[in-house]
Amino acid sequence: MKKKVIQKFLTAALSTAMAFSMLAGCGSEPAVNSNESGSTPQQSSQDNQGGGDSQESQDSQASAAEGGSASGAAGVEGFTAFADNVTLKIPVYDRGQAGIPDVKDNYWTKWVQENFGDKYNITVQYIPIGRQQVMQDYALLSSSQNLPTILMEYDYDKLATWSEEGYLQTIDLDAFQQVAPDYYAAMVRNNQLVYTEMNGETYFVLAERPYYNTTPNFVTFYRMDWLRQVGYDHIPLNREEYLDAMQKIMDAGICEHPGGGAMYDAKGGEQVYATRTFPLNEEEWAMYGDFNIPSMGWEAHKKALKYLNEDYNLGITNPEFYTIDIATAEANFYAGKTYAYGAYMAPSMPLLDNFYAQNPDAELAVYTFVGEDQKTQADPGTGDYPLYRADNPFGMTIGFSAFATEDEIKAAWMYMEWMIQPENLHTLQWGIEGETYTLDADGFEVAVSDYEGEYKMGFNGNKDYWCVVIEARNAGDMYDNIRMNSPKGYPQDFTDQIIGIYDLNVKKAELGYPISDALFAISIGAVDEYRGDLQMKYAEFKDSLIMCKPEEFDALYEQYTKEYLDMGYQEILDERKAAYEAGKTTKLPDNQKAD
Repeated sequence: MKKKVIQKFLTAALSTAMAFSMLAGCGSEPAVNSNESGSTPQQSSQDNQGGGDSQESQDSQASAAEGGSASGAAGVEGFTAFADNVTLKIPVYDRGQAGIPDVKDNYWTKWVQENFGDKYNITVQYIPIGRQQVMQDYALLSSSQNLPTILMEYDYDKLATWSEEGYLQTIDLDAFQQVAPDYYAAMVRNNQLVYTEMNGETYFVLAERPYYNTTPNFVTFYRMDWLRQVGYDHIPLNREEYLDAMQKIMDAGICEHPGGGAMYDAKGGEQVYATRTFPLNEEEWAMYGDFNIPSMGWEAHKKALKYLNEDYNLGITNPEFYTIDIATAEANFYAGKTYAYGAYMAPSMPLLDNFYAQNPDAELAVYTFVGEDQKTQADPGTGDYPLYRADNPFGMTIGFSAFATEDEIKAAWMYMEWMIQPENLHTLQWGIEGETYTLDADGFEVAVSDYEGEYKMGFNGNKDYWCVVIEARNAGDMYDNIRMNSPKGYPQDFTDQIIGIYDLNVKKAELGYPISDALFAISIGAVDEYRGDLQMKYAEFKDSLIMCKPEEFDALYEQYTKEYLDMGYQEILDERKAAYEAGKTTKLPDNQKAD
């Protein structure tokens, strides 16, 4: 597929070479790009520039620069209507959740059309993308040359794959800055410009991810009532306490298999952070650290699976775990068949709606206060260090369709700049005061969790629409963010506990415990070639390793690791190692790096 190119003006200061020269002064901030997700993700905020120096190309782009902003002023102040109607196609996740308005046609899609599209002669179309089938949906759209104008994903490696496969066109950041100065300024403020390139060309712009290494946005809910029944006044702090508590819960007849379990989900990856040796070996971190492709053969991975094998053989894990999908695993939590379950925090959470409907008198906890000296607080007991995965310092990685015209790209940039304006962003995030939200005594928005009227919002407060700008509602102060976004209207108020998690994460961050995955300034071709087959085969290996007898584990792990390496994982490791040795990766901050 031929890639379209928008004129290239990027200065030498933004070249890959300069990006790496900046690395030494960046401290713990990443300084280069990756084709592999680090987000969580980062994931997920995860994210560049071509030639096109002919006079025809220059004339075409000069015309595009005027279309929609004829006054020449930067940003919204310069926006004017296109002379001819422009169709702007925006992807939106179709999560298949009951009770959510039609993602492509609801009050809020109409609101965007009326307040943005009609004003600038742009027809805004939302294109549903299956959350569990992102790559397949985009591949089908590409094969019919019907990609959305904007392509965006939390996993950077997906965008890297799309750039390699010709789905994306390169962009000119100077032109983007002229159309979207506030959006561009946010990228500068968040040190994101060095992530906009892939293989020396500019492809991406990036949404914001607030508090990427300390945020408690994903919270795990524990059955505190069960723990109290067996003599615990706190969530287990280490593996010894975890095993003890689970055994006592089983012995008391409270739950047959409190650890629950679910089949391997490639989308969720395999996170083996808590079993790593700390401080970290930097080369191993670069080679094995990505969570998307399981790191078989790495000692941290072997140790993590050995813990799972122990849980299975002790009866903590549901022996039918390999048949349990995500929806069933969640339903098992409601039904009292699982001790803990996690979800992203929001004022209104289907997880809590369903749980309290079935367990109105239950007590949940996300954190328990047991002393300022506890550094492993709320650790699930699956590792030796309170290490956890930090997101990348960006939210959505955003590229633009290779099939899009210059006017369509300009319309996309206008949409992003319009969306980042505080009044527009606030309305899309919260809705209508007195309907979808109210204000508390401190002036904070409180979502009406059971709202079913005309203005009913999409998943997680319309997040799948405004994620093109920012990953989470941000009041500017994390304590305010937590108060604003913590679950509301439930039998328990988790706000103080979630603040406790955040305070603890700040301490952990000072010690270097939140780990971001390595980002690569070049594409790792073996990842795209082998990832799918490796993930499929790994599901089989993992199930067998969990269910084997403890005395069989070591020999079976060695056998499967050899097969895994021969299937292509060794090539991935070799390419990553070569990139690391060539200086084409981010580096660990000093407080995480072994001497």
